[in-house]
Amino acid sequence: MANYVKISCLSAAPYAIDPALDLQAAVELMIAHWRRQLEWVLPEKPDLIVLPEYCDRPSKSSYPTERRVAFYRQRQSQIRDFFAETAREHQCYITYSAHMEMEDGSWRNATQLLDRNGQVAGIYCKNHLVIEERTLHNTYYGKAAPVIQTDFGRVAFAICFDLNFDELRLKYVKEQPDLIVFNSAYHGGLMQNYWAYSCRTHFAGAVYPPAPNSIISPVGELIGASTNYYSFVTRTVNLDCAVIHIDYNEEHFNRMKQQYGTKIGIHDPGLLGSVLLTSETDEFTVDDIIEEFGLERLDDYFQRALTHRCAPGNMEA
Repeated sequence: MANYVKISCLSAAPYAIDPALDLQAAVELMIAHWRRQLEWVLPEKPDLIVLPEYCDRPSKSSYPTERRVAFYRQRQSQIRDFFAETAREHQCYITYSAHMEMEDGSWRNATQLLDRNGQVAGIYCKNHLVIEERTLHNTYYGKAAPVIQTDFGRVAFAICFDLNFDELRLKYVKEQPDLIVFNSAYHGGLMQNYWAYSCRTHFAGAVYPPAPNSIISPVGELIGASTNYYSFVTRTVNLDCAVIHIDYNEEHFNRMKQQYGTKIGIHDPGLLGSVLLTSETDEFTVDDIIEEFGLERLDDYFQRALTHRCAPGNMEA
């Protein structure tokens, strides 16, 4: 059945705070800063708001490392609690990405997913740090890559430098999440599109400006992006979808559309040889359509091709 989810990716330049300012006053300034930013997207009534990496870190250009650590220790959970209250009031999920101190005094670069009740639904710790995050800031590499269940689907995470490493991407290829959330200080360019297509999933990234925030489809196609004028984008995506190749499936497309019309979508991004199949109705799911017409999913087709290549007598000596 159609599973429409409205996603807002919201970013802002790192907020400059006078390091001489009282720490609690600095925390309150940061909360006020994000309250103003949220006003851009909350009227859209999103299901999910994605924020950038280290979203509550004062600008490094004016705030020394030692002062930032003191700021974080004064902050504790205050800013997370502000976002949690916002999530609860507006009945949405929010990804809060921040430098988080653990009970043993070590740190993590972590994204906490806050649910519609303001509770922490799950935490992802950045698996692939920039080296200096470990050597200069006592931050440890995360080792888990949880896929977190929400009321609209299963969500996976990547943070900034993570996007360069196949180890994490291949975990998500196997796990098949419905959405990958990317909290970042850098954009990643074509890697965003590649992750979306490779994992056959939607991708939502919030990145420091001037780089754009992006929402990308499972066929690697840009659905929406922020601009040089406004660092936010909101789009509604349909998570009841599947990627299938044109080969062997195309013969069914016309009959499918004749039978179901606007109740299904068959979107061709061009050049890829694959299409995005969606259910646009509450009457059936995309899995039902695949079963009814005997369609073959993209990964099943690729696996069948690999198996045929390795069958006895099919490969050159």
